[in-house]
Amino acid sequence: MHPILFRIGFLVIPAYGALAALGMLLALALVQRTARLAGFVPTQLWNLCVLALCAALAGSRLVLVGLNWTVVRSHPAWLLGLAMIHHPLVAAIGTVFAMAVAVPYARAQRMPLARTADALAAPLALGLAVEQIGSLFAGSGYGTETNVRWAVVYTSPFAQRWSGAPLFVPLHPVQVYAALAFFLIALALLAWMPHARQPGDLAGLWLLAMGTAVYLTEMFRDTEGRGSLLHGALDAPQLAAIAAVLTGAFVLRERPAAGGPA
Repeated sequence: MHPILFRIGFLVIPAYGALAALGMLLALALVQRTARLAGFVPTQLWNLCVLALCAALAGSRLVLVGLNWTVVRSHPAWLLGLAMIHHPLVAAIGTVFAMAVAVPYARAQRMPLARTADALAAPLALGLAVEQIGSLFAGSGYGTETNVRWAVVYTSPFAQRWSGAPLFVPLHPVQVYAALAFFLIALALLAWMPHARQPGDLAGLWLLAMGTAVYLTEMFRDTEGRGSLLHGALDAPQLAAIAAVLTGAFVLRERPAAGGPA
């Protein structure tokens, strides 16, 4: 595949970074529609998303710098290479920073958390779908070895250097599997949004669907660098997926209507 999307002189534009940014922009564009459906002023959710994205990017990069401080201190130019790193742990750290900013902001703006999560569900799924295409180009989260006709083969040394992808080996294009699943989830959530019975339903469905999709697609991913649990029966993303499914089921439980009996 093509870890480098294109070059402008000495400037290298990585495919993952460009497509992840495109995913963010598409998600922000969709937020303008879902905000109205959820009864928000679109600028409220736009501001929340921008703040959360900035927090996620800043937090994940600060942690990367801290973990690699010895190398960065000796070779400051390596800071540019941090933009090429994309890993489940980095994504998890970014999510924590994003939540740490988004939840207090939503409370300060008196935005109901359940309806806010509903409005963000479909855009998040869409953004993650596009991000997975970026991962495909870069070789990040690469699949297991396979003989299927639609296998992908990485030949660029940058795929190995930045993502650890093996070269000249046919692999499951698991990123495509995940992208298709996430895109279908986004469409389903968007179609269901006008019919949701109570606040939080879409967020619960998002957790259930995304957790299931992640758990299943992880079966086709190489476990290198993803953690191994229960003697290899699970990896760390699958454990997070199970937690997401259980949380989604809890969110979707029958709840008393507003103003109804407890």
